[in-house]
Amino acid sequence: MILGTPSLSPDREHQDTKGRILEVAERLFMEHGFSATSLRMITGEAKVNLASVNYHFGSKEALIEAVFNRWLAPLNQERLTQLSRLETQKEGEPLTVEQIIDAFVMSALRMGEDHSGTGMIFLRLLGRAFSDPGSGVRSLLAKQYSDVVTRFKRALAKALPNLPEEEIVWRMHFMFGTMAYTNAGMDAIQLISSCNAANPQDQATILKRVTKFLVAGFKAP
Repeated sequence: MILGTPSLSPDREHQDTKGRILEVAERLFMEHGFSATSLRMITGEAKVNLASVNYHFGSKEALIEAVFNRWLAPLNQERLTQLSRLETQKEGEPLTVEQIIDAFVMSALRMGEDHSGTGMIFLRLLGRAFSDPGSGVRSLLAKQYSDVVTRFKRALAKALPNLPEEEIVWRMHFMFGTMAYTNAGMDAIQLISSCNAANPQDQATILKRVTKFLVAGFKAP
């Protein structure tokens, strides 16, 4: 009997192809933006034909949505889970601002610590998505963040009862902007800093500093 190299099953092969397309798309969208990244660029680097993208996703817009569903949906679910856990422990009492911000920020830290490196690529892509959303991405982000915005705004309103709702909305806007810009890259800090204190790979230290900054901003008069 002649033994050959085992081949992948059709289902496994399809999943590997789909995963490879998603990983390449994430990186190219992050590097070049949504509009400037063509399906031809993605298929070329993923070493698949265009029919594979159409088979697995149907369109470029559906591929973008799949990229966000792959990472952002679990990230936001973890944020909600952490917030629910803290609220259960407090038995109806308001959370502290520190606890609320920590639930929002530290979930991103855990994603950034993904050992494959793809979690960090997605966080940078997410940062880019807020500043350069491209076609259809803005409505996609609105859908993905809908429950997070509602729950965290309610928690912050309980934690800061003297802060008007309009002010909470603006400060949440600044929170999302700070996280997006920080995730997008370290260009500004490298310009400001004359030393090597700002290490773009030290995600834990970066997000701890972001947390302190955001807490102070929400507590400001």
